[in-house]
Amino acid sequence: MVCFQRVSMRYEDYFAHDPKICGTQTVFKGTRVTLRTVLASLADGDSTETILRAFPSLTVEHVRAAIAFAAASAAEDLPPNPAPSFG
Repeated sequence: MVCFQRVSMRYEDYFAHDPKICGTQTVFKGTRVTLRTVLASLADGDSTETILRAFPSLTVEHVRAAIAFAAASAAEDLPPNPAPSFG
């Protein structure tokens, strides 16, 4: 069995909400790039390198924060694992 050590990232530290920047959309701090844009790019299959070329104000950490946010959001929405049956 392979176990992975979970490394937690405080993805919230990478996000900003400023009504003066992109309305009420969540952006990456210090940029005008929205979280939604990066998530859509990842969902379309874009690599981190492609995203960074398209949005030079972003860093690898920004993309990792978007992925961490998506993973945390998915974990909240997943049903609990069923109890194992021993039969």
